[in-house]
Amino acid sequence: MTPRRTMLAALPALAALPAAAQEAPFPNRPIRILLAFAPGGGTDLIARTLATPMQGILGQPVVVENRPGAGGNIATEAAASARPDGYTLLMGNHGPMSVNVSLFRNMRIDPERALEPIGLVADAPLVVVVGPKSRAQTLQELLAEIRAGGGQVTYGSASNGSASHLAAALMLQMAGLQAEHVPFRGAGPALTDVVAGHLHFMITTLPSVVGLISGGQVRPIAVTGESRIAVLPNVPTVADTIPGYKATAWYGLLAPRGTPAPIRARLFEAMRQALSDPEVIRRLRDEGAEPSNLDGEGFARLIRWERERWAAVIRQANMTVD
Repeated sequence: MTPRRTMLAALPALAALPAAAQEAPFPNRPIRILLAFAPGGGTDLIARTLATPMQGILGQPVVVENRPGAGGNIATEAAASARPDGYTLLMGNHGPMSVNVSLFRNMRIDPERALEPIGLVADAPLVVVVGPKSRAQTLQELLAEIRAGGGQVTYGSASNGSASHLAAALMLQMAGLQAEHVPFRGAGPALTDVVAGHLHFMITTLPSVVGLISGGQVRPIAVTGESRIAVLPNVPTVADTIPGYKATAWYGLLAPRGTPAPIRARLFEAMRQALSDPEVIRRLRDEGAEPSNLDGEGFARLIRWERERWAAVIRQANMTVD
C-alpha cells in the first residue's frame, strides 16, 4: 500500500477518536475565577491569595475577574452560564450561594442547581465591635445594654442582608433581644458611625476593622466562629455567651453544572495543594480566615445547610433588599 493510501485509510480511525482524546490535557489555556464583589474586599483577597499558587500548580494563568453588582448575582449568573469546561470558575461565598435566594424575589437562576461545588477554600469569623456610644467591655454587658435599651440600641451593617446584618440578626434572635438596624453601603461607612459614637455596635469582617482595633477606636468583644482566632487570642466567641451560635463568612470554588468530574477533581487537587502552602496559610490567617480542605460533596452540604438556616433568620427578621 502506498503512503498516500495508508494515510487515507487511517483517517476514519482518527475521526472515530473521542474529542477528549484529541484535545490537550486539562488545563491548556488560562482559567478565570469570577468574583461577585469589588477589588479589595475579603472575597477578592481570598481569591488572589489562592490564584497565585494554583497558577504554578496547574501550569496555566489563573486570572481573577471582579464582577460586582446585584448582591453578587451578576457574577454568579455569569459563571453558571459559562461553558462547563473548567476554564470559568466562581469564588462563591455565603451571600450569593445561600442567602440571596431568600432575599431576592426574582432570581434568574438557582445557584445551588446551576453550579457544582469544587471545594471550600476558607472560613472566616466576624468580629463584634463597640464604639464610644457603648460602655460594654464584654458581650454579656452589650446584651445587657440592648435589653435595657428597649429597642433603642442601634447597630450598623454593610447593607441589608449582608454578612454583618445576618450575623447580628442571628445573635439578637438567639438572645431574644431587639435592636435598631441601620444599613449602610459598605462596612467602611458603618464603622465610621460606630467610631463617631452614632451607633452602639457592629459585627463585621476582620480586615475591615483590624486597623480601628489596633488604633483603639473600637473594642472587639467577641468573634462569631466556633473558636478564638490567632490575631485576637484574648477575644472570646459569641458562643461562649450564646451557646450554639455561629456565623462565618466562607469562600469556595464552584464550576458550571455539567463540568466533568475529572476536571473538578483536578481543580480540587490544585486548590488543596495551594492551601497547604505555609505562606498561603499565613496570609489567610492574618486576615482571620482559616484554610479548609472540604471537598465538593462537603461544600455542597454546607451550602444547603446555610441556605436553610439563613432563610429562617431572614423570615423572622423580615429582611428585605434595597
